[in-house]
Amino acid sequence: MAKKVKEKKILEGVAKFNRISKPMNLLFSFIFLLCALAAVIPLIFCVIISFTDKTSLNKIGFSFFPEKWSLSAYSALWDSKETIIRAFFVSVFITVVGTVVGLLLNATMGYVLSRKSFKLRKLYTWIVFIPMVFSGGMVATFLVITQFLGLEDSVWALILPMAVGSFYVIILRTFFNTTVPDSLIESGKIDGASQLRIFFQIVLPISLPALATIGLFLSFAYWNDWFNALMYLTTDKYAPLQFVLMKIEQNINFMISSQNMDPIARQAMMQMPQEAFRMALVVILVLPIACSYPFFQKYFVSGLTIGAVKG
Repeated sequence: MAKKVKEKKILEGVAKFNRISKPMNLLFSFIFLLCALAAVIPLIFCVIISFTDKTSLNKIGFSFFPEKWSLSAYSALWDSKETIIRAFFVSVFITVVGTVVGLLLNATMGYVLSRKSFKLRKLYTWIVFIPMVFSGGMVATFLVITQFLGLEDSVWALILPMAVGSFYVIILRTFFNTTVPDSLIESGKIDGASQLRIFFQIVLPISLPALATIGLFLSFAYWNDWFNALMYLTTDKYAPLQFVLMKIEQNINFMISSQNMDPIARQAMMQMPQEAFRMALVVILVLPIACSYPFFQKYFVSGLTIGAVKG
């Protein structure tokens, strides 16, 4: 009886410690509301500007309530629809394949470095850690990708350079080291499971929180990347969406500033709603990943919960 009363007092103490008062709850709600508005309002503003007519922009500038709406920016983009659609599917392919390949490579390396039975784990951990502090630089990376691996002007030049990161490997190594007990690995060995079966059927299912987090980072990095395309592509065959849209905007600026351009074409370019066109580019870049995020978040949160219960 006395033991139950003591446990009840301890639970009451923990519940009291975790309890949040109403003023603090209101304060935190207000802070998170400001953070949410700071993230959402710029995107809404970009969408409104992309639909604003050029005369309205010249008259009252950027506004949430323009005098006149227009689809001229998206009409200008529609003229390049074949290139944009092809680049969109290239970006989707790079994001999906790159995320899967990156998760596989980072997880296998992090798992090996987390096992105490691996004799060279300290040496390889230092080898992985050094690039976090001292990078080889752009020239060395370019020579390895183009001269040593021969990946220039291929889709793998956009996937492999970003697949493995020291930061991701260290995070997964720490997660496996602190979450996956040695007794669980030993029980798998006693039951006759191979190392691959232990990794794929025992370790990965209880590591969903870390895998979901790294997968989210990788997918955002692949979707937003355009610099690798600038570095390693010599043709537009595998150009991702971000790279294509950046080239479209650069070409417009170049043609407007060019002295040798035909006056009629220059006048047509000058009449194009440039600010609305830029915002339309932002909307096209952000909208696909923003629409897919709620579906990804569903599995992301579910993975966190499952991993927390099993851990």
